[in-house]
Amino acid sequence: MLATVIHAPRDIRVETVPDPVLATGADAIVKVVAACVCGSDLWPYRGVTPTHEPHRIGHEFIGVVEAVGEDVAAIAVGDFVIAPFYVCDNTCANCRNGVSTSCLNGGWWGSDDRAGAFADGGQGERVRVPLADGTLVVVPGPVGDEEVPGLLSLADVMGTGHHAAVSAGVSAGDTVAVVGDGAVGLCAVIAAKRLGAETIIAMSRHPERQALARRFGATHIVEERGAEGVARVQELTDGLGADRVLECVGTKESMDQAIRSARPGGMVGYVGVPNGGPELPVRPLFNRNVGVNGGVAPVRGYIEELLPEVRSGAIEPGLVFDLELPLADAAEAYAAMDERRATKVLLRP
Repeated sequence: MLATVIHAPRDIRVETVPDPVLATGADAIVKVVAACVCGSDLWPYRGVTPTHEPHRIGHEFIGVVEAVGEDVAAIAVGDFVIAPFYVCDNTCANCRNGVSTSCLNGGWWGSDDRAGAFADGGQGERVRVPLADGTLVVVPGPVGDEEVPGLLSLADVMGTGHHAAVSAGVSAGDTVAVVGDGAVGLCAVIAAKRLGAETIIAMSRHPERQALARRFGATHIVEERGAEGVARVQELTDGLGADRVLECVGTKESMDQAIRSARPGGMVGYVGVPNGGPELPVRPLFNRNVGVNGGVAPVRGYIEELLPEVRSGAIEPGLVFDLELPLADAAEAYAAMDERRATKVLLRP
């Protein structure tokens, strides 16, 4: 089959790789209907995260089950499924505590599972899914092609934006600032609106993303950064700062922006994958009673909650996909996102 392999910074290739096979009894083979490129994939693409040897890449996909192991009970051949961006059994103590990203038996796409069998990267024609009963979520059929972008968003970005809002404690009437206008930041706007925020400030310099943020529920746009951006947020909040700030980038600058944009007693929910040396200034947090909460988003636990609203059109996270390409053009997909010619690219095998 064909799959995406990263060889070095800015060296993405679509290559012929071995077909996946059932290996443990608890696994499944999924034929990919759609996959995508994540903002976090850009860290190795740009060389911020080193690539020591060629390896499979991609961790967001949806598809149809082609085969299941003998121990699989909840997933059947022919099911349309969503795969979160990680593997989990959904039964261990950490999963039950709502942190399925720390599953005691889990793992990550593009690497060996705990039984030593390979879990394919998500950007390929097929994927072997370990712990299929816990990892996969069945979408009741029939599934229309027009639903594909929205369903794919539940593999990562919609759940991650939701986690930022939940971590910050967004509730009815809140004023929320969102730092980051990528797919996760835009989905965080959706999440804030869905949880009842009254004022939503989207920090964005890109007109097309500003327009989408407003469609999703943003009431104000702030283009400034640094001290000017903080001042603008304070201007919009009677000199106080936002009740909740959602950090959706992962750099030192974005975290600093988020913390300084929060009001005294406010909360920052962070989901940006840390790169570029973000740090927590404990003394300023202490002095202003600002809290920080978040981390890698346990999206498996959010899929069933968000799925009905995506399917009904109540929320429209699939609109973050503004470019669709065939899998064979994966290198162009990465370049388009890296150069900000696309917010998020959907790949069709």
